[in-house]
Amino acid sequence: MEDRNEMASRAFRFAVGVHIAGSRKEWQDKARRAEDLGFDVVQVPDHLGMTSPFPTLITMAEATERIRVGTMVLNAGFYRPALLARDIATVDQLTDGRFEVGLGAGPNFAKPEFELAGLPFPSGGKRIEYLGETIREIRALFAKDHVPAVNRHIPLLVAGHGNRVVRLAAEHADTVSLAGVDIPADIDSDETGRAALAERVEYVRAAAGSRFADIELGLMIQAVDLHGSGEPDLTLPRMFNQGLTDAQLRHLPGFLSGSASDIADTLRHYRDTYALSHYAVTETDMTALAKAIELLR
Repeated sequence: MEDRNEMASRAFRFAVGVHIAGSRKEWQDKARRAEDLGFDVVQVPDHLGMTSPFPTLITMAEATERIRVGTMVLNAGFYRPALLARDIATVDQLTDGRFEVGLGAGPNFAKPEFELAGLPFPSGGKRIEYLGETIREIRALFAKDHVPAVNRHIPLLVAGHGNRVVRLAAEHADTVSLAGVDIPADIDSDETGRAALAERVEYVRAAAGSRFADIELGLMIQAVDLHGSGEPDLTLPRMFNQGLTDAQLRHLPGFLSGSASDIADTLRHYRDTYALSHYAVTETDMTALAKAIELLR
């Protein structure tokens, strides 16, 4: 139980994902707002049709003082490891060491992007294998001082949902971000959702072994229903939990609801019970979650 107690005492860290902006000024304004609201990291995705993540992060870092910048998440299949290591080191240097790299295997819906880029789209298992190879090669390059980074160990976040990618994250990542948990089709209570979350955390614990106490464990927040702020945006929970009704979506562990105090209490419970201290939210729910963040500092 010692590792659980150590993890439960971790400081909270909150990340917000920003997907779209129309100008350099707008990217910088959004980063400053995230910093002012108390977020610890501002993140950008990695998809064709959106701005390139690396220059976008440098632009946001230039406009801020404290907040870290990161990716949620780079699609490992888009890159060769040595070239990616160079880009990671460059962003780390040009942001004065404020970069946190997030990596993923690439979701099934990214297949058209691979085709547009002229890249093969391997099976899910092969994509996860390549993610593991990429992590190991990048770490080796940094260890040998082959890249001009500020930090020899840049924090690595791996996000995912399935067993294989979560196991890989547990074995290698500094931050394991759970992109949801498997939920019974007949979910009818918060207790059912939390039982599924507990099971997922135990899976990470078993996969991580002795390094579990060193992991920052996180959860992606799919929606925030702050009372008095209007109807919540259910786009993400609907996307990742097809087949559930709107009422059932409200029982997901990644669906936060209530007053700011209620939401803060839920996050404390998640940390104290499941060792979850890192939370990622989309820009849509940034202001709502910030009300709870104020109570957790």
